[in-house]
Amino acid sequence: MAVKIVRQPNLIALIGAPSSAGAHAPGHEKAPAALRAAGLIERLSAAGFTVNDVGDVATQLFQQDDDSPRARNLAGVVRALNALRPKVEEAAKSGALPLILGGDCTIALATIAAVRRYYRHVGLLYMDRHADLNVPASTPSGRLAGMVLAHVVGRGAPELVRFWSETPLVREPDVVLFGCEDYDTYERDLLRNSPIRHFSANEILRRGVARAAESAVEHIHSETRNFVLHIDADVISGEDFSASEFTGTGGLRLADVREALDVFIRRKNLLAIEVTDYNPERDPDGSAAKMLVELIVSFLAARLAALAAPPTPVDAAAAIVVVPEASAAVAAEPETPVAAEPIAEETPAPTVETVPETDSANLVPDDGTSSS
Repeated sequence: MAVKIVRQPNLIALIGAPSSAGAHAPGHEKAPAALRAAGLIERLSAAGFTVNDVGDVATQLFQQDDDSPRARNLAGVVRALNALRPKVEEAAKSGALPLILGGDCTIALATIAAVRRYYRHVGLLYMDRHADLNVPASTPSGRLAGMVLAHVVGRGAPELVRFWSETPLVREPDVVLFGCEDYDTYERDLLRNSPIRHFSANEILRRGVARAAESAVEHIHSETRNFVLHIDADVISGEDFSASEFTGTGGLRLADVREALDVFIRRKNLLAIEVTDYNPERDPDGSAAKMLVELIVSFLAARLAALAAPPTPVDAAAAIVVVPEASAAVAAEPETPVAAEPIAEETPAPTVETVPETDSANLVPDDGTSSS
């Protein structure tokens, strides 16, 4: 049995993921409420969207967890992921564009696993000031938010690596890390030997933002393949946005991030967007929330305008995707831990995924100093 997904460009499913379980400090769990209070829904509605606000999943709070210094508060992260995934699955199935408000960056695992229920091969555009490629053996902090991308590509704590039964969630050649400014030594060494395409902030500014952004979407074949967009608010330089835990000067300014997003957001095969790492406790007057709302609304309005253009026959065909329906036995989210083997797909990939695989031998990661 198959389910037909008809993507609706003007429909957004807004989902709150109020978790600071994987974060370096408390406060991130307040972000979904703060962004709603800053007028996000009203602004999106005024821009022409129908917004289905499905509410928040259960809150998971920051814990020091000195008993597990290499993977702090893992149980809380697992609870957050298990709560979020079915919400994103339902939103994706409805044809809406899921817009997930975090929370810390660990929610990416739930978002990607959710869309992979319907799409076998998924790319990832990961906008972040940090590489998030540490593992428990290398981490200086033990905070799982600094290990997200490692777990996405299949490295790290087994409970998170096996969150989706077909490891990895995203293959390394299908990942773009965009806007990175700060690295640990372990992460820099890994990137030198990984097919993850790495656009450092320095490279982006040297090449030109729009040109680098176009290269990023070309790398993941966004015209023919589906992808998730992850936006960590700290990718914006602290000169413009300071309501994140590890913001700093240098890197991409707000205008640069906006320019890159204008390229990313117009791709029809975008499956979901998540916005993370905004901490209202660092934003007492709410000005950073308003700035973030303005950014979100502006790039989504640009997407709506781009997709409103008359479709070509190829576009029209790609708008309808036939995907496998999960069996009744797995339709409900189990209450067991994530390590208990989640849903596995055994059927062919959706019809939009027809481009041959990229030869990863030709993908040379950037080391932060060279350009391509």
